[in-house]
Amino acid sequence: MDTKILEEIGLTPGEAKVYLALLKIGQSSTGAITKESQVSRSKLYIILDKLTKKGLVGSLIRGKVAYFSAMEPKRIINYLEEKTKHFNQQKEIIQKILPELKQRARKQQTEAILYLGFKAIKNFYLNILDELSPRSTYYVIGATYGENKPGVKEFFENYHKQRAKKKIKVKMLANYDIKSKLVKTTSLKSEIKFLPEYLVSNMTIVFYKNKSFIFFLSEEPVGFLVENEEIAKGFKSYFDAFWRIAKK
Repeated sequence: MDTKILEEIGLTPGEAKVYLALLKIGQSSTGAITKESQVSRSKLYIILDKLTKKGLVGSLIRGKVAYFSAMEPKRIINYLEEKTKHFNQQKEIIQKILPELKQRARKQQTEAILYLGFKAIKNFYLNILDELSPRSTYYVIGATYGENKPGVKEFFENYHKQRAKKKIKVKMLANYDIKSKLVKTTSLKSEIKFLPEYLVSNMTIVFYKNKSFIFFLSEEPVGFLVENEEIAKGFKSYFDAFWRIAKK
């Protein structure tokens, strides 16, 4: 079976290989799973843990050895239902702030775009490099990398390198729990402070000029771009207030 079908619903290539291997060989120890899936043992436990959290793999201990088995394929439907539920919750959050956004924009023509997937979010960041001139500044509230999403750190490592090369500055309010995890290039031509625990959120807000981009690096990344100068000014007011209480 082609793993791409499972990848399209949100599994990584490694997760798809391991799940299909377990369907084929049944309850097995890690040695047999590694052999059948062709996934390295160093990555296998991480993948099994993720599949377990997604409800697609179960485990038991027998004689101090862990054995794993694939849950029934119909559980994939349950997994998709959970993803849909999570997406709808995120959509509700956006809907709650829309009235305020509309009020701030009552005298302006506003354009709004929904972004789906990390590729779309990457494209937004790359647009920053195209749209801002050297010595310009953009702002970030609630910076996070999501939960072990593949390719996210690698993208931002390279992105901040390009940003610094173009001499674009970022003022960032990152979540306190990411302080030791920020990629090294983030510190180039930047000012960074960290939000206290009670302000931490899985939502990230990026704004500059007349653009405000709100996104979530969840299982299925989703973002919402609003082009309106008054809304961007409103977020700048929030940023300035948070900046005063944040710590380096």
